[in-house]
Amino acid sequence: MKKRRVVVTGIGVVSPVGLNVNEFWNNLIAGKSGVDNITYFDTADFDTKFAAELKGFDPLNFMDRKLAQRVDPFTQYALAAADEALKDSGLNTEKINSERAGVVFGSGIGGMWTYHNQQTNLYKREGNPDRISPFFIPMLIADIAAGRISMKYGFKGPNYATISACTTSAHSIADSMMLIERGDADIMITGGSEAVICPMGVGGFNAMKALSTRNDAPQKASRPFEKNRDGFVMGEGGAAMILEELEFAKSRGANIYAELTGFGLTADAFHITEPAPEGEGVGRAIKAAIENSGLTINDIDVINAHGTSTFYNDKNETLAIKNVFGKRAFDIPVHSIKSMIGHLLGAAGAIEAIASVLTIKDQIIPPTINYEEKDPDCDLNYVVNNALKKEVRTVLSENSGFGGHNTALVFKKFED
Repeated sequence: MKKRRVVVTGIGVVSPVGLNVNEFWNNLIAGKSGVDNITYFDTADFDTKFAAELKGFDPLNFMDRKLAQRVDPFTQYALAAADEALKDSGLNTEKINSERAGVVFGSGIGGMWTYHNQQTNLYKREGNPDRISPFFIPMLIADIAAGRISMKYGFKGPNYATISACTTSAHSIADSMMLIERGDADIMITGGSEAVICPMGVGGFNAMKALSTRNDAPQKASRPFEKNRDGFVMGEGGAAMILEELEFAKSRGANIYAELTGFGLTADAFHITEPAPEGEGVGRAIKAAIENSGLTINDIDVINAHGTSTFYNDKNETLAIKNVFGKRAFDIPVHSIKSMIGHLLGAAGAIEAIASVLTIKDQIIPPTINYEEKDPDCDLNYVVNNALKKEVRTVLSENSGFGGHNTALVFKKFED
C-alpha cells in the first residue's frame, strides 16, 4: 500500500523567548536567551536558582477564567499553542469531518504544579482530604491536554497522549504521522507542553545533579557542546503542529510549511538516565528516520540536535552523528536551540520540530549561543553564537530521554 504523504500546515508556540511563533523565531535567530532567575518560588535553599520561564504569559489571553482555573499550567500552554497552530493552518473546524481529525499531544511529567498545590493544601489542613480539589486528578494527569484540545475543537478521531520523557512530543508527532499514513485520520493536532519549574521539579533535577548551577550568569548557563557546560537549564512552554494528509491539505488550498517524510524510534536498553555508549540508540533512530524518508545521509542539510548542555548527552550525541554520517558529519551544520530556551522536557521535540520547519521556510539556522571554548570530544560543525544563512531542503531533528528513548524526525521542503 502506498503511504499517504504528511505535511505541516500550522504551527503554534508559547516559549521562554516568545509567546507566539513570530516572537519565538525572531528571538532564536537573534540569539536571545530566555533564561533568568526563577520568579515562581523562593530559591534560597536550591542549588539552581534560574530557569527559562514563560515571561508575561497570561492564560486569560487564551481562555476564559473558569477554564484557566480548572487546568494546570501545562494544559494552559497546550491550549494556547494549539489555538495559534489551528488559526495559522486556516482550518475551519466546523466544515471538516470531525471523526477524521485527531489529537496526539504529550507531556513528560504532567501537572506537577497541581500536585504541589494540592499537597500543600492537604498538609495545611492537617491531612484533611476534604481540602483536595475535585479537579485534582483531571488537572494532574498528563493526557488531559490532549483531551482538552479535542473537546475544544470537537475533534473525534484518535486522541491520546504520549509520555516518554524528553522524547514525548517527538513521539506524538511520529504517532500522528503514522495515523495519517495508514488512513486513520486526515488532520492531527500534535505536540507537547511542560510546566515543571516548581520546587519539586527543580529540587528533583538538582538531586540528580542534572541542572546547571551557574547562578552567577544564568543566561550563559545553557551551552550545548561547549567545554565548560555543567548541566541543562530547565525550560517550559508548549508547541503544537497541524499535520495533514497531502491531498486533503491541497484540496482546501492550505499553506504548506514542509513535508514530514520519516521518523525513527529506538531504545537504548542501557540505563535509566545515561545514554548508551557512543549514542548507539540515537544513532539507530537517525538511521531509521533517514531510511524511512527514502533518503540517504547525503540528503540531510541540517541537524537540530538534542544538545542538552550535559556532559554525557553532548559527547555521546556527537559520537552518534559521526557514526551515522562518517566524514560527512563534519560538514553538516548542527545546532541546539536549548541554548536559548532551555530544556522543555516533554515539549522539547515539538518545539525543536517547529524550529526545524522554520529553518526550511526561511533558509536560516538559529545559533547555539554561549559557545566559548571547544570541547575536544564535541568536534562537529556547530552553528555557534550567530545564525547561519544557508540553502536548506532537509532538517533532521533528534531527541533522547530518560528511560533510553530515542527519536528522530525528518522534515523536507515541500515539492509536489
